[in-house]
Amino acid sequence: MPNKRLTIDFFRQDAVTVAEKLLGKTLVRKWDDGTISRYVITETEAYLGEEDLACHASKGRTKRTEIMFGNGGAVYVYLIYGMYWMLNFVTGCENHPQAVLIRGIDNIVGSGRVGRELKIDRSFYGEDTFISSRIWIEDAPDIKKIATAPRVGIDYAGEIWKNKPWRFILEK
Repeated sequence: MPNKRLTIDFFRQDAVTVAEKLLGKTLVRKWDDGTISRYVITETEAYLGEEDLACHASKGRTKRTEIMFGNGGAVYVYLIYGMYWMLNFVTGCENHPQAVLIRGIDNIVGSGRVGRELKIDRSFYGEDTFISSRIWIEDAPDIKKIATAPRVGIDYAGEIWKNKPWRFILEK
């Protein structure tokens, strides 16, 4: 199973399921010089469609969110604070916008730090992880020890949505 790229069926599941199942999987980054780095995914957050007030798609279909309305498996990136690129993977099926934010890999905690480590930028927007030569996710055995917590930095979404236990953390 290791070194096998995740398939479209994996990403066609809902964001909450994918966020949990991504823990322990291997995020692969191929650099411009041809070297490859592999990282274990240790923390994720799910954003589940237009009804989820913390999800960017809750504001409707925009130039920024367009990729989220496609089929699962694409990369969704956006810039925050003018300096941090957030790495997300689109999940679900066409016209049902969902995504999973990668919040931690190996010993790197924090979605901004993840983006910096992987040198993510605007050019990754819409990247197809099934054929990409620079970023993809490989399978690994499912993880059993998982903690859940509320998502981070989404107070604007209101009590119901900010308290959803849709942050998943790999327990050591």
